[in-house]
Amino acid sequence: MTLLTGGNCCPVVTVVDSDGQARERALYSGDLSLFVRQGDDPVSEIRFLIDGIHCGGCIQTIERGLLDLEGVDFARVNLSTSRLTVKWQTGSLDPFRLIERLAELGYHAVPYDPDQLDRGRDSREKGLLRAMAVSGFAAANVMLLSVAVWAGQFSDMGPHTRSLMHWLSALVAIPAIIYAGRPFFDSALSVLRHGRTNMDVPISLGVLLATGMSLSETMRGAEHTYFDSAITLLFFLLIGRYLDVRTRGKAKETAEYLLSLNATTITILNEDGRTEDVQPSQVRAGMTVLVANGQRIPVDGTLMEGISEVDTSVITGESVPQSAREGDKLYAGTLNLGAPMTVHVDAVGEGTLLAEICRLMESAEQRKGLYVSVADRISRAYAPIVHALAAITFLGWMAFGTIGWQESLMVAIAVLIITCPCALGLAVPVVQVVASSRLMKQGILLKSGSALERLNTVNTIVFDKTGTLTLSQLSLIAGEGHAPADLALAASAAANSSHPLARSLTAAADGGNHSRLTGVREVPGCGLEWENAHGKLMRLGSRRWLGIEEDDNSIGAELWMQYPDGHQVSFHFEDGAKLDAKEEILQLRSLGYEVHLLSGDREATVRHLARQLGIDHWKAACSPGDKVAMLENLARRGRITAMVGDGINDAPALASAHVSLSPTSAADVSQNTADIVFQGDLLHPVRESLLTAKRATSLVQQNFALAFLYNILTVPLAVAGFVTPLIAAIAMSSSSILVVANALRLGGFNRLPSNRN
Repeated sequence: MTLLTGGNCCPVVTVVDSDGQARERALYSGDLSLFVRQGDDPVSEIRFLIDGIHCGGCIQTIERGLLDLEGVDFARVNLSTSRLTVKWQTGSLDPFRLIERLAELGYHAVPYDPDQLDRGRDSREKGLLRAMAVSGFAAANVMLLSVAVWAGQFSDMGPHTRSLMHWLSALVAIPAIIYAGRPFFDSALSVLRHGRTNMDVPISLGVLLATGMSLSETMRGAEHTYFDSAITLLFFLLIGRYLDVRTRGKAKETAEYLLSLNATTITILNEDGRTEDVQPSQVRAGMTVLVANGQRIPVDGTLMEGISEVDTSVITGESVPQSAREGDKLYAGTLNLGAPMTVHVDAVGEGTLLAEICRLMESAEQRKGLYVSVADRISRAYAPIVHALAAITFLGWMAFGTIGWQESLMVAIAVLIITCPCALGLAVPVVQVVASSRLMKQGILLKSGSALERLNTVNTIVFDKTGTLTLSQLSLIAGEGHAPADLALAASAAANSSHPLARSLTAAADGGNHSRLTGVREVPGCGLEWENAHGKLMRLGSRRWLGIEEDDNSIGAELWMQYPDGHQVSFHFEDGAKLDAKEEILQLRSLGYEVHLLSGDREATVRHLARQLGIDHWKAACSPGDKVAMLENLARRGRITAMVGDGINDAPALASAHVSLSPTSAADVSQNTADIVFQGDLLHPVRESLLTAKRATSLVQQNFALAFLYNILTVPLAVAGFVTPLIAAIAMSSSSILVVANALRLGGFNRLPSNRN
């Protein structure tokens, strides 16, 4: 996005978006103080969404531009989410000055607004799609005309016919280049205005010079033009730019989903006993809020009145609801499954645990952004080298050659074309396409462009428990702590409840084919009670409700039934391991990987599963922050981790790991965060992904070698004047074809044997 007009005091700026359209954008005029977060130190913090970020150069421009402001101590942009975090000394500047400064740099900023972000992203995607369609249509037609001209070199095509073909190519290509090339041209102009360069500069320069020289050659009636090279190059570059926008759009959905768990309105209880619906920004610590059945808890707080059950999977990852009584701590984003509750507000907004999970994810994703692809690292130095080499070639031929400026420029254009980083640019993407296709056929979706590169370096696999190593389906352990008659009675009572454990109990008794007991009352957060045939009270529920002493050695979930005479029977449930979990853990260890298990479940349950699967390294009762801390500790020890998880509470750990995998049964937020998503109830895709990554990385390295070998052989010939732009275009295409052919070998690579008996 490029700034055209506007200044420090201008409420409206005119910008050119990545689709090439000029639009007026109003600077944010709302109250920014609502979005400023005060820390313990005299430091203020605010977060913005930035429209128009698409490369590392944009990040450097924004961060350096804001750090130049007096009082600003920290400015960090997250490329995947387009979110900017700024910290400054409290009172040193008005936060609106940050928005003005960003406008001066050519970027439109607003506080977090998912709707505005969606509109901006949709606009960019549609603009790139239109440009891609125009360039693809033009490239196909110009290529047909070029084939006719090339064929005429070996036949009796006359100069007038050839000139007609060139003019037709110009009529098709030039308008298409002007329209489809605007995302690159605007980006190049933007960085040049700030005295910088990026890969869009040599691309724009090569396209414009080739187009201009081709038009000049057409007007002169010369033999060769290069419209096909210019428009075809734009077409493939637009494909890459569109896929990049789509990929980063998926990353943004992660934070959007988490923040959507917050309530849109909150019911507060005033001191006079009246209720009032207010916006979340109006709620403060110390207030009292009401949470109805089926409503998400909007704040972090303490339960004042009510007994209920709460779905805490967003925090703990465990599917079994937890009972909540007076004095218990409650967290924003969790779901009230029982009776209405009255909650004392302890923290709101950025102070809640849910907001902390978002910050953990964003911080982890920022660290992950340091793992850029090899091609990007090379390209940063590649652009100035290409420019310098072409300029030196032109000046050298002008100073020491016997040809004129026009022929010297043609040689320089040949250098620009032959050194165009197409093969280098394809070295990684073409392998990713082949690898993605290979994995897709096995139900494995590769989401991140650098996932294979990072997965190849992994030496430690970290698993979540519930839903990852286990089936996340609670089943009754037959005969443990109860008799058949006890099970039949308990199942008849449980048929009156929709609680997950009650449903499992009902299904375990004769497949659920039994009569339902009448007169059963459900006590929210506790269990069921009823009177037997003699009018005596019976209960079925948690051990806490029945007054049974806690037992730390109890494995898995449980229900207890209490008879009138005080006799108690227990029903134990287990979440069974996936069918191939033990075998796959053994195979991973045999391949040299260190395997860890992190879970929010109880210690006894996690210990039992770890022993069952042969996992030596495990930790129980982990919060989302604990999992991130464990991964950071492993990193400090030199371990390179791959995290495999499925719950919302796993999202920060998935983002923090070097690379992450998630099953399709996972929560949406975990799938959006993960680099790789796999189908089915087996763990074999984890090992298959690791092997494919190793082979793919080897092919990428071979492609880089081929690309550099091509340049070593052809660039000296082009500089020496032995290569015309036509030959340069053919050589450039040939190098790309060679790289593609090498990558296709991955499709014939045999899968790792499963070693199943």
